[in-house]
Amino acid sequence: MDAVRTCVACRKREARTVLLRIVVRDGRLIPDDRAVLPGRGAWVHPTARCLELAVSRGALSRALKVSGKLDAGPLENRLKTLMDN
Repeated sequence: MDAVRTCVACRKREARTVLLRIVVRDGRLIPDDRAVLPGRGAWVHPTARCLELAVSRGALSRALKVSGKLDAGPLENRLKTLMDN
């Protein structure tokens, strides 16, 4: 059985293979597709809706225990690429 994680945006519990792990590098949100990057990670559904919710509510900052504005640009671009395919 796959490990279960909770989306920081919608709070739904899913298998970790369904969710996308996000980490912070140099103040930017980076997708961790293989869930192997070091450091604290936050899990979110790979959808624009959940990403927008997580950013607007400050859920990613809280989950990642960072303060200040995070740059979600690289992550948003990555999600657009995923959704276009």
